[in-house]
Amino acid sequence: MREWIAGRNPVYETLRAGRRHFFQLWVAQGAQPKGRLAEIIELGRERRLTIQEVPKQRLQALEANHQGVALEASRYPYSSLIEMLALAEQRNEPALILILDALQDPQNLGSLLRTAEVVGVHGVLLPLRHTVSVTPSVVGSSSGASEHLLIAQVNLAQAMRELKEAGLWIIGLEGSRPAVRIDRARLDGAVALVVGSEGAGMRALVRDSCDVLVQLPMRGEIDSLNAAVAGSVALYMVWMARGSD
Repeated sequence: MREWIAGRNPVYETLRAGRRHFFQLWVAQGAQPKGRLAEIIELGRERRLTIQEVPKQRLQALEANHQGVALEASRYPYSSLIEMLALAEQRNEPALILILDALQDPQNLGSLLRTAEVVGVHGVLLPLRHTVSVTPSVVGSSSGASEHLLIAQVNLAQAMRELKEAGLWIIGLEGSRPAVRIDRARLDGAVALVVGSEGAGMRALVRDSCDVLVQLPMRGEIDSLNAAVAGSVALYMVWMARGSD
């Protein structure tokens, strides 16, 4: 199956990553081939794509925020947990895995994927059902970071058992019950960080599978952060604890 990815950064990163099959590239009529758009056109030519100038209305029908470019590509190529652990070994780093339990908002998923890519996460695990997946909207909200990440759809309970067997310490980010302050927990070494859904947090089976529950210290009047912000802060704290190299 095919899908359209729109926006300059998402299209550029998708082409640069080269993990999908590509079919055609649309550029808005009258768009000046400068900056990022020029780089996209050059990548399209390198990959022998059909590059077609089209009216802006055709791009608008695909995506409101198209920025004058859209790419027709194959669906997102999901990976496996084995590939993620192999990547950590290849980089000679303790594994860092992000587990997202039933997120519903594409913007939140995209934001977390963007942070995960920046801090060097080796892989992201999503449930098989009841979750947002990697759609063109998510590619856009991640600014194309999804294309450089290994992401898998798995049975989370089973995957968490496999991670423990591989020596990872599983840390659940909790916001609604007593938990260890994250700055007082050990975050270095091989770690999997679990972030729950926007409203309900982690499901009971996933929560019970964690080795430790942590919470972000807060002092303001608002009693919680949304999943994307809380997860991103936690990822940075894990990265800093690991040396942030």
